[in-house]
Amino acid sequence: MSLKTIFSGMRPTGKLHLGHLVGALQNWVALQKEYRCIFSIVDWHALMGEYEDSSHIKENIFEMAVDWMACGIDPERSIVFVQSDVPEHLELYMTFSCFTPLGWLERNPTYKEQLREIQTRDLHTYGFLGYPVLQAADILLYKANAVPIGEDQLPHIELTREIARKFNHLYKKEVFEDCQAILTQTPRLLGLDGRKMSKSYDNAINLSDPLPVIEKKISSMITDPQRIKLSDPGHPDVCNVFSYYKVFDPSQVQDVCAWCTKAQKGCTECKKILARAIIRELEPIQQKRQEIAANPDKVQAVLALGAKKAKAIAEKTMQEVRQQIFR
Repeated sequence: MSLKTIFSGMRPTGKLHLGHLVGALQNWVALQKEYRCIFSIVDWHALMGEYEDSSHIKENIFEMAVDWMACGIDPERSIVFVQSDVPEHLELYMTFSCFTPLGWLERNPTYKEQLREIQTRDLHTYGFLGYPVLQAADILLYKANAVPIGEDQLPHIELTREIARKFNHLYKKEVFEDCQAILTQTPRLLGLDGRKMSKSYDNAINLSDPLPVIEKKISSMITDPQRIKLSDPGHPDVCNVFSYYKVFDPSQVQDVCAWCTKAQKGCTECKKILARAIIRELEPIQQKRQEIAANPDKVQAVLALGAKKAKAIAEKTMQEVRQQIFR
């Protein structure tokens, strides 16, 4: 019995951070044991938002590939490639664009949220409106059975299903099946300032940050606003530092709760202990990262081989798609 297929991707728009690690990469690494995994660095998606200055995308692609492999994405078990190296992504995207109603895209909650929140770039473009159609093409090109996502991405999976069903209905053949969502079990990690973790807010700990930088960033984290003095009892449930303990040092959670509520340790000491826990998590990743980055030709070879494998699958799908459309 053949393994079911998973597809997922990330936009190379900046350095990967702890949110990417716990929200996606750790899950991807585990899924490699059970599925045929296809992981793409989706540079066309990056261009949709970064078209005014795309000069950094090439470097970000390399850095992302290094981070993925350092975290445990294994090119021997998974297909790892750059989206633009497989032109069939754009061909299927164009095909789906021909029949996807504008209303489906305009009501996308993520699209509306991005327009509200991102003021530094002009996202009122045809490409940005249509990026969920490209997402659908990414997934369906490999006939993925499932996609690992967070809850906020569920509308995109439903739109992918709707596009697949409409293609099948229009061209009278079940070319595409419904894909399912595999929800990550880790809650979303907030940024150091309590807002959404984002490079735009400069509030993230990056996987490649030097250890002294990590310590400094954690020392600046916003804690319980009601705890003014060392003698004041704390409220862990409203403290962002405590939420990090739940993820990176769960064995300490009860102790942290006790010393915080009883005012036995101050926030400064609490953050130093947290910093040590996060550094323990990142040290082996960073060591492996240095080894991988030292051999850029090998990284490029991994991406080239991945693109070759991905293209072989994509060509079969597009042959089937063209046969139905132009029969």
